[in-house]
Amino acid sequence: MSSIANATLEQEIAALPPAEREPARAFFAENPPGAGTPVAIVIPAYNEEPTVAEVVRRIPKEIAGRATEVIVVNDGSTDRTVAEARAAGALVCDIPANRGQGLIFKLGYWLAAKRGAEVIATTDADAQYDESELVRLVEPILAGRVDFVNGSRRLGTELTTDPVRHAGVVFFGSLISLLLLQKITDPASGIRAFRTSVPMTVKLQQQQYQTSEMLVAARFNGFRIAEVPTTMRDRPEGATRTKKGPNLLYGMRFARAILLTWRREVTSSLARRRSANT
Repeated sequence: MSSIANATLEQEIAALPPAEREPARAFFAENPPGAGTPVAIVIPAYNEEPTVAEVVRRIPKEIAGRATEVIVVNDGSTDRTVAEARAAGALVCDIPANRGQGLIFKLGYWLAAKRGAEVIATTDADAQYDESELVRLVEPILAGRVDFVNGSRRLGTELTTDPVRHAGVVFFGSLISLLLLQKITDPASGIRAFRTSVPMTVKLQQQQYQTSEMLVAARFNGFRIAEVPTTMRDRPEGATRTKKGPNLLYGMRFARAILLTWRREVTSSLARRRSANT
């Protein structure tokens, strides 16, 4: 990198939250900016030692003729998540303190963008998704048909056994469809793909529940959204238990994230219209 590019990168790193600055510097020291693949798969991981390596190894090396790379952002794990992810071939950004999945995703998107990704996909580190299905999420974006593809267990195969969580997905799908005036069946899906411009454009503030925030913000910012069928399984034997908390508390927080983001984006949209008319 040129001295100017190095200075610019350092300015961007300095603008990160303090807990992310040194890990970001260490990440780029090992994985230089601009040297990445066209497709990056970002995986947040918190104490996923039993499954993270399997997930990384299952990700296709190439999608629609484009090479892929895996970026695992460790969210303060206290087990061997980092070692397992690196051994499986992932690029790892190791954040020493637990910060929340939403903030970890936001950092991962920025790392992928700086590496030069055209498309970013996500999946979870707990092996509930079928990583071979990433092809059907990424391909429509590379073909230019859409900007954001959301995986849907309701359109595909839901092998989970929690009826309350299933009811929640149906309810929140109906809520977000009403608010966005577009049919969304699985607003909590962890497997998705989007142009790198999406997270670099929209406002991402949620510490934890960013799946719904990004959907709402992307819609209000004019990005084209589609859903494709995907598979969701129960966590495999030995995997870390869910960190989302009791169903009722999780549901309340998820609803709050949807409604706060919708209100924020409506307010911003109205402000833009007023500004354009003056």
